[in-house]
Amino acid sequence: MGKKLIRKNKADIFYLEEINRLRKFKNAVILAHFYQQPEIQDVADFIGDSLALSQQAAETDADIIVFCGVKFMAETAKILSPQKKVLLPDMEAGCSLADSCTYEDLAALKKKYPGHKVITYINSTARVKTISDVVCTSSNAVNVVNSFPEGEKLIFTPDKNLGNWVKEKTGKDMVIWQGSCEVHDVLKIENIIKLKELYPDARIIAHPECKDIILKIADFVGSTTALLDYTVKSKSTRFIVATESGVLHQMKKKSPDKEFIVVPADETCSCNNCAFMKMITLEKLYMCLKNEKPEIKLTKNLIEKAKEPLMKMLTIK
Repeated sequence: MGKKLIRKNKADIFYLEEINRLRKFKNAVILAHFYQQPEIQDVADFIGDSLALSQQAAETDADIIVFCGVKFMAETAKILSPQKKVLLPDMEAGCSLADSCTYEDLAALKKKYPGHKVITYINSTARVKTISDVVCTSSNAVNVVNSFPEGEKLIFTPDKNLGNWVKEKTGKDMVIWQGSCEVHDVLKIENIIKLKELYPDARIIAHPECKDIILKIADFVGSTTALLDYTVKSKSTRFIVATESGVLHQMKKKSPDKEFIVVPADETCSCNNCAFMKMITLEKLYMCLKNEKPEIKLTKNLIEKAKEPLMKMLTIK
């Protein structure tokens, strides 16, 4: 028997046709984060981590950026491309980590620790970035922290797991905000041990937003892009993946002969999904392009202030 064809329903075919027509007609570029649903990733012009996507969009001649991700990511795209219209298919697509530290929270912390430089993970709101000294990503956090001289007083916000991992890597003493990503922080070491017992040859790979005990037993720790690259280059054929399930779509596409087992969020399923990331559908993407809303709107002053720590990060090697 030949391969079984997976047929799209009529609604999806309509949405895909209209999305392709509208993006050409409106000179729009569609960005999709690795954690988006497979059909969203497949229709996107660019797939990747949040900052890389925003940078790619800024380099295009598109008039409209449609960010299939969460709100802080779309805000970053607007900060880097203020002259372009930036759309987010669902304005309710937020982020537990970004929400864990508000502008008011950080302002209060800075008062408590005067003289401290603030390093803010990119998974944060535009307002929080405006009172930060420099932004970092999971891939460059170690380099950003190491760019400060010995003895510099530092605050790392908002992810405690990434902050503690960086603190251990750099040896720098930092005040760490106690926020976390509910998708990564929920993962349990017990579930990973069970999977390792079932698949002893599997390599354990983990995002640094996971708990310290998981990072300590992982064979490789890195950003979403780094995890994907590792699975492509590794000679191993089986991986236990401690991050959001969406990245498995690209892992399977790039390495179809390899096996990927995601660490489950709980005992009821074999998945680990970000509910916010999965809010965006083909229908919402179509309606967003059609109506050119919801639109991300930031004041000129906010954009200028939030852009400073982002651009400072880009100067650090």
